[in-house]
Amino acid sequence: MTYRKLTLIRVVCFCLLCAIVLATFSGLTKDFLTEWKQHLLLIITIAITYILTMFFTKAEKLQLTNVGVVPGKATFKKIVIGFGIGLFMTLLQLVFVLLFGHYKVALTSSISSYTIIFYLSLYILVAVREELAFRGYPLFSLNHCFGLWTAQIIILIIFSLEHVAGGMTWLQAFFGVGTGALLFGFAALRTNGIALPIGLHTAWNFGQWCLGFKKETGLFHGIVEKGFENVVERNGWISYLTIMTVAVVFLYFYKPKKILIPKTY
Repeated sequence: MTYRKLTLIRVVCFCLLCAIVLATFSGLTKDFLTEWKQHLLLIITIAITYILTMFFTKAEKLQLTNVGVVPGKATFKKIVIGFGIGLFMTLLQLVFVLLFGHYKVALTSSISSYTIIFYLSLYILVAVREELAFRGYPLFSLNHCFGLWTAQIIILIIFSLEHVAGGMTWLQAFFGVGTGALLFGFAALRTNGIALPIGLHTAWNFGQWCLGFKKETGLFHGIVEKGFENVVERNGWISYLTIMTVAVVFLYFYKPKKILIPKTY
Protein backbone atom coordinates (compact mmCIF):
# COMPACT_ATOMS: atom_id res chain seq x y z
CA MET A 1 0.00 0.00 0.00
CA THR A 2 1.38 3.42 -0.95
CA TYR A 3 2.16 6.09 1.64
CA ARG A 4 -0.58 8.35 0.25
CA LYS A 5 -3.29 5.68 0.53
CA LEU A 6 -2.19 4.79 4.03
CA THR A 7 -2.28 8.44 5.10
CA LEU A 8 -5.77 8.88 3.68
CA ILE A 9 -7.00 5.74 5.45
CA ARG A 10 -5.52 6.94 8.73
CA VAL A 11 -7.15 10.36 8.41
CA VAL A 12 -10.56 8.85 7.58
CA CYS A 13 -10.23 6.45 10.53
CA PHE A 14 -9.25 9.33 12.81
CA CYS A 15 -12.28 11.40 11.78
CA LEU A 16 -14.61 8.40 12.08
CA LEU A 17 -13.32 7.70 15.58
CA CYS A 18 -13.84 11.34 16.55
CA ALA A 19 -17.41 11.18 15.25
CA ILE A 20 -18.05 7.90 17.08
CA VAL A 21 -16.69 9.37 20.32
CA LEU A 22 -18.95 12.42 19.92
CA ALA A 23 -22.03 10.30 19.19
CA THR A 24 -21.31 7.84 22.00
CA PHE A 25 -20.80 10.42 24.73
CA SER A 26 -23.69 12.50 23.38
CA GLY A 27 -25.93 9.52 24.08
CA LEU A 28 -24.39 8.97 27.51
CA THR A 29 -24.82 12.59 28.62
CA LYS A 30 -28.17 13.47 27.02
CA ASP A 31 -30.16 12.62 30.16
CA PHE A 32 -27.95 14.58 32.55
CA LEU A 33 -30.07 17.02 34.53
CA THR A 34 -27.97 20.09 33.86
CA GLU A 35 -27.96 22.70 31.13
CA TRP A 36 -24.17 22.43 31.10
CA LYS A 37 -24.23 18.88 29.74
CA GLN A 38 -23.11 20.06 26.29
CA HIS A 39 -20.07 21.66 27.88
CA LEU A 40 -19.27 18.41 29.68
CA LEU A 41 -19.72 16.46 26.45
CA LEU A 42 -17.32 18.76 24.61
CA ILE A 43 -14.69 18.70 27.35
CA ILE A 44 -14.69 14.89 27.30
CA THR A 45 -14.53 14.70 23.50
CA ILE A 46 -11.76 17.32 23.34
CA ALA A 47 -9.65 15.27 25.75
CA ILE A 48 -10.21 12.05 23.80
CA THR A 49 -9.61 13.79 20.47
CA TYR A 50 -6.26 15.07 21.73
CA ILE A 51 -5.30 11.56 22.85
CA LEU A 52 -6.26 10.25 19.41
CA THR A 53 -4.18 13.03 17.85
CA MET A 54 -1.17 11.89 19.86
CA PHE A 55 -1.66 8.28 18.79
CA PHE A 56 -2.21 8.94 15.07
CA THR A 57 0.56 11.52 14.87
CA LYS A 58 2.99 9.00 16.33
CA ALA A 59 1.75 6.35 13.88
CA GLU A 60 2.44 8.82 11.07
CA LYS A 61 5.96 9.32 12.47
CA LEU A 62 5.25 13.00 13.03
CA GLN A 63 5.51 15.22 16.10
CA LEU A 64 2.58 17.07 17.65
CA THR A 65 4.41 20.26 16.69
CA ASN A 66 4.13 19.19 13.04
CA VAL A 67 0.32 19.23 13.17
CA GLY A 68 -0.09 22.58 14.92
CA VAL A 69 -1.58 21.45 18.24
CA VAL A 70 1.15 22.41 20.71
CA PRO A 71 0.66 25.77 22.49
CA GLY A 72 3.35 28.40 21.99
CA LYS A 73 4.09 32.00 22.95
CA ALA A 74 1.90 33.36 20.14
CA THR A 75 -1.10 31.10 20.82
CA PHE A 76 -3.20 33.54 22.83
CA LYS A 77 -2.39 36.40 20.45
CA LYS A 78 -3.51 34.34 17.44
CA ILE A 79 -6.76 33.35 19.16
CA VAL A 80 -7.52 36.99 20.00
CA ILE A 81 -6.72 38.15 16.45
CA GLY A 82 -8.90 35.39 15.02
CA PHE A 83 -11.72 36.30 17.39
CA GLY A 84 -11.56 39.95 16.35
CA ILE A 85 -11.58 39.10 12.64
CA GLY A 86 -14.46 36.66 13.13
CA LEU A 87 -16.58 39.25 14.95
CA PHE A 88 -15.89 41.79 12.20
CA MET A 89 -17.01 39.28 9.56
CA THR A 90 -20.21 38.58 11.48
CA LEU A 91 -21.00 42.28 11.82
CA LEU A 92 -20.30 42.73 8.13
CA GLN A 93 -22.86 40.07 7.28
CA LEU A 94 -25.45 41.86 9.44
CA VAL A 95 -24.72 45.16 7.67
CA PHE A 96 -25.23 43.55 4.26
CA VAL A 97 -28.50 41.89 5.30
CA LEU A 98 -29.81 45.17 6.74
CA LEU A 99 -28.85 47.04 3.56
CA PHE A 100 -30.78 44.54 1.45
CA GLY A 101 -33.91 45.50 3.42
CA HIS A 102 -36.97 43.71 4.86
CA TYR A 103 -35.01 42.86 8.00
CA LYS A 104 -34.14 44.59 11.25
CA VAL A 105 -32.78 43.67 14.65
CA ALA A 106 -33.98 44.53 18.14
CA LEU A 107 -32.24 44.24 21.50
CA THR A 108 -33.35 41.31 23.61
CA SER A 109 -34.24 42.58 27.08
CA SER A 110 -33.98 39.37 29.09
CA ILE A 111 -30.38 38.29 28.38
CA SER A 112 -28.17 38.01 31.46
CA SER A 113 -24.40 37.92 31.83
CA TYR A 114 -24.79 34.26 32.87
CA THR A 115 -26.36 33.46 29.49
CA ILE A 116 -23.61 35.30 27.62
CA ILE A 117 -20.91 33.37 29.50
CA PHE A 118 -22.81 30.12 28.92
CA TYR A 119 -22.90 30.54 25.14
CA LEU A 120 -19.43 32.04 24.80
CA SER A 121 -17.89 29.12 26.69
CA LEU A 122 -19.98 26.67 24.67
CA TYR A 123 -18.79 28.09 21.35
CA ILE A 124 -15.18 28.12 22.54
CA LEU A 125 -15.43 24.40 23.31
CA VAL A 126 -17.18 23.70 19.99
CA ALA A 127 -14.37 25.48 18.13
CA VAL A 128 -11.59 23.70 20.03
CA ARG A 129 -13.18 20.28 19.47
CA GLU A 130 -13.80 20.79 15.74
CA GLU A 131 -10.43 22.40 15.01
CA LEU A 132 -8.65 19.55 16.79
CA ALA A 133 -10.75 16.96 14.98
CA PHE A 134 -10.42 18.45 11.50
CA ARG A 135 -7.76 21.14 11.21
CA GLY A 136 -5.13 19.52 13.44
CA TYR A 137 -3.73 16.12 12.57
CA PRO A 138 -6.06 15.40 9.59
CA LEU A 139 -5.46 18.63 7.66
CA PHE A 140 -1.73 18.95 8.31
CA SER A 141 -1.11 15.30 7.54
CA LEU A 142 -3.06 15.48 4.27
CA ASN A 143 -1.41 18.77 3.33
CA HIS A 144 2.02 17.20 3.82
CA CYS A 145 1.07 14.19 1.72
CA PHE A 146 -1.32 15.49 -0.96
CA GLY A 147 -0.85 19.24 -1.10
CA LEU A 148 -3.01 22.22 -0.20
CA TRP A 149 -6.17 21.89 -2.30
CA THR A 150 -6.56 18.12 -2.11
CA ALA A 151 -6.18 18.27 1.67
CA GLN A 152 -8.72 21.10 1.90
CA ILE A 153 -11.30 19.33 -0.27
CA ILE A 154 -11.00 16.05 1.63
CA ILE A 155 -11.45 17.80 4.98
CA LEU A 156 -14.33 19.89 3.58
CA ILE A 157 -16.16 16.71 2.56
CA ILE A 158 -15.57 14.94 5.88
CA PHE A 159 -16.45 18.07 7.91
CA SER A 160 -19.65 18.62 5.93
CA LEU A 161 -20.70 14.97 6.19
CA GLU A 162 -20.39 15.08 9.98
CA HIS A 163 -22.77 18.04 10.03
CA VAL A 164 -25.19 16.24 7.69
CA ALA A 165 -25.12 13.33 10.16
CA GLY A 166 -25.85 15.89 12.88
CA GLY A 167 -29.07 17.00 11.17
CA MET A 168 -28.06 19.71 8.71
CA THR A 169 -29.35 19.76 5.16
CA TRP A 170 -26.87 19.03 2.35
CA LEU A 171 -27.04 22.68 1.27
CA GLN A 172 -26.31 23.98 4.76
CA ALA A 173 -23.52 21.48 5.29
CA PHE A 174 -21.61 21.81 2.01
CA PHE A 175 -22.19 25.48 1.15
CA GLY A 176 -22.45 26.83 4.68
CA VAL A 177 -20.23 24.69 6.89
CA GLY A 178 -18.09 23.64 3.92
CA THR A 179 -17.18 27.23 3.09
CA GLY A 180 -16.26 27.78 6.71
CA ALA A 181 -14.09 24.65 6.57
CA LEU A 182 -12.07 26.20 3.72
CA LEU A 183 -11.59 29.41 5.68
CA PHE A 184 -10.54 27.67 8.89
CA GLY A 185 -8.28 25.34 6.92
CA PHE A 186 -6.41 28.16 5.21
CA ALA A 187 -6.16 29.99 8.54
CA ALA A 188 -4.57 26.90 10.11
CA LEU A 189 -2.11 26.22 7.29
CA ARG A 190 -1.07 29.85 6.79
CA THR A 191 -0.41 30.40 10.52
CA ASN A 192 1.11 27.01 11.36
CA GLY A 193 -1.59 25.80 13.74
CA ILE A 194 -5.15 25.80 15.00
CA ALA A 195 -5.07 28.89 17.25
CA LEU A 196 -6.25 31.43 14.65
CA PRO A 197 -9.07 29.18 13.36
CA ILE A 198 -10.19 28.55 16.96
CA GLY A 199 -10.57 32.31 17.37
CA LEU A 200 -12.32 32.70 14.01
CA HIS A 201 -14.62 29.75 14.63
CA THR A 202 -15.56 30.88 18.13
CA ALA A 203 -16.24 34.46 17.06
CA TRP A 204 -18.34 33.45 14.07
CA ASN A 205 -20.63 31.21 16.13
CA PHE A 206 -20.80 33.58 19.10
CA GLY A 207 -21.32 36.59 16.85
CA GLN A 208 -24.12 34.83 15.00
CA TRP A 209 -25.76 34.02 18.34
CA CYS A 210 -25.38 37.61 19.59
CA LEU A 211 -26.93 39.08 16.44
CA GLY A 212 -29.89 36.71 16.32
CA PHE A 213 -28.82 34.53 13.39
CA LYS A 214 -29.10 31.31 15.40
CA LYS A 215 -32.24 29.58 16.66
CA GLU A 216 -31.35 30.34 20.29
CA THR A 217 -32.22 33.85 21.46
CA GLY A 218 -29.15 36.09 21.55
CA LEU A 219 -28.35 39.65 22.57
CA PHE A 220 -30.43 40.75 19.57
CA HIS A 221 -33.21 39.05 17.68
CA GLY A 222 -34.11 39.44 14.03
CA ILE A 223 -37.42 40.73 12.76
CA VAL A 224 -38.32 39.78 9.18
CA GLU A 225 -40.93 41.74 7.26
CA LYS A 226 -43.94 39.51 6.66
CA GLY A 227 -43.92 37.88 3.24
CA PHE A 228 -40.17 38.42 2.70
CA GLU A 229 -38.85 35.42 4.64
CA ASN A 230 -37.39 33.72 1.56
CA VAL A 231 -35.88 36.97 0.31
CA VAL A 232 -34.14 37.64 3.63
CA GLU A 233 -32.87 34.06 3.77
CA ARG A 234 -31.47 34.40 0.23
CA ASN A 235 -29.81 37.70 1.14
CA GLY A 236 -28.28 36.05 4.19
CA TRP A 237 -26.79 33.31 2.01
CA ILE A 238 -25.45 35.82 -0.52
CA SER A 239 -23.78 37.93 2.15
CA TYR A 240 -22.37 34.88 3.93
CA LEU A 241 -20.88 33.33 0.80
CA THR A 242 -19.48 36.69 -0.35
CA ILE A 243 -17.75 37.39 2.96
CA MET A 244 -16.40 33.85 3.28
CA THR A 245 -15.16 33.81 -0.32
CA VAL A 246 -13.29 37.11 0.10
CA ALA A 247 -11.72 35.83 3.33
CA VAL A 248 -10.71 32.52 1.71
CA VAL A 249 -9.15 34.30 -1.30
CA PHE A 250 -7.24 36.63 1.01
CA LEU A 251 -5.81 33.75 3.04
CA TYR A 252 -5.02 31.78 -0.11
CA PHE A 253 -2.79 34.57 -1.40
CA TYR A 254 -1.47 35.49 2.05
CA LYS A 255 2.23 34.72 2.27
CA PRO A 256 3.62 34.24 5.79
CA LYS A 257 6.97 35.84 6.56
CA LYS A 258 8.51 32.46 7.24
CA ILE A 259 8.33 29.23 5.29
CA LEU A 260 5.44 27.09 6.54
CA ILE A 261 6.93 24.63 8.99
CA PRO A 262 4.28 23.78 11.60
CA LYS A 263 5.80 24.12 15.05
CA THR A 264 3.26 25.53 17.49
CA TYR A 265 -0.28 26.73 17.33
